[in-house]
Amino acid sequence: MPEKIKKNLTPTQTVKELDKYIIGQTDAKRAVAIALRNRWRRQQVSEEIRDEIMPNNIILIGPTGVGKTEIARRLAKLAGAPFVKVEASKFTEVGYVGRDVESIIRDLTEISVQIIKLEKTAMVQEKAEHLADERVLDILIPPVKKQPINNDETQNGETFQNEKTREWMREKLLKGELNEKMIEFDIQTSQVGMQVFGPLGMDDMGINIQELVSNMMPKKKKKRKTTIKEARKIFTEEEAHKLIDMETVQREAIQRVEESGIVFIDEIDKIAGNSGKGSAPDISREGVQRDLLPIVEGTTVNTKYGSVKSDHVLFIAAGAFHVAKPSDLIPELQGRFPIRVELKSLTEDDFIQILTVPYNALLKQYSALLETEGIKISFTDDSIREIAKTATEVNAEVENIGARRLHTILTSLLEDILFEVPDKIEKKKIIITGELVNTKLNKIVKDKDLSKYIL
Repeated sequence: MPEKIKKNLTPTQTVKELDKYIIGQTDAKRAVAIALRNRWRRQQVSEEIRDEIMPNNIILIGPTGVGKTEIARRLAKLAGAPFVKVEASKFTEVGYVGRDVESIIRDLTEISVQIIKLEKTAMVQEKAEHLADERVLDILIPPVKKQPINNDETQNGETFQNEKTREWMREKLLKGELNEKMIEFDIQTSQVGMQVFGPLGMDDMGINIQELVSNMMPKKKKKRKTTIKEARKIFTEEEAHKLIDMETVQREAIQRVEESGIVFIDEIDKIAGNSGKGSAPDISREGVQRDLLPIVEGTTVNTKYGSVKSDHVLFIAAGAFHVAKPSDLIPELQGRFPIRVELKSLTEDDFIQILTVPYNALLKQYSALLETEGIKISFTDDSIREIAKTATEVNAEVENIGARRLHTILTSLLEDILFEVPDKIEKKKIIITGELVNTKLNKIVKDKDLSKYIL
């Protein structure tokens, strides 16, 4: 966990940060905020007891669209932690068609490597840009070849002239005056491409055969012609890659996974046994639970970057639990998720806040999109109330999909405007009123068949 995150985020501050993007669900926010702070606390205790402190994994219980995934995703972003979301229903026990559960940790490690690479790249960016510029200048003004010893005077004159021209060209390059000029340069490519097929897929093989073969085969040069602007980007990436020590990246990535990785297991209720009377136990579902158990309890997984321990990875599971209950999970798995939080269904007032309050509120998103066409759109208070009311009604009558219903309603409401803006609409300001919302959506909402298929 990055140092600044460790020092700055108290549970209260974490909840405040989550409040910027997620409306309500205070209990769930408090639970994940405590879990995040406990990771920092664990880092401060003595080494003898540190390994004994296990993360308190969490089950979030609630209908779809109330913010379960968003809470986990935003938490990971706040912590700068590797985060992966998986759906429990996509896994089946070993021997059946499906993904091996160990791929969860492999995917998490891959994400962690990318995070560390980005952080390291940012640290060497300035130096990489300077080296990239030198490469561009070498193409534009090739260095002076050494002359025979008896021509020292000529050589010194040419070198001086060359350096003067180079400085002049560098100045133009940095000002962007050469951006559109075309240059040709060599890039290295692998001589052969090779794809390896396996029963578990490339991500689950534990070793990167493609990379191994690629490194063994000789590289060949290929000519490429681009603008100087594009060439600088390509060279900067290449130089940054050379400046980064990949062994350090991999080592830090594994450490980041082990100390602060977060796995979000969605639809965990789909693999819970059915508690209905007379129903036979579902062997396949229980098998998936038993396959998940070692990962959640703590095991060592072989990845192409090295062995990764999952003992201190934080697991956040979620499910609607309409039919099954958390107690229908096998006892061993239940014991690994000691914290259970119930998320509330969203009300009409919640929808109003979701539309307007968060940093990424839907109405703000549509306003930003239409501003690109020079159109300023605004929504009156009664129109926002009407949109929220419609979402609540449709959720109650068709299927409760939570805040996702707002997306479908706004798409239907603004469809004509979004379609016609570039060609027909000349007004620079559009006001959405409650009456307009009523006129546009009333027919769809009243017609249950239309409502079912459109909203």
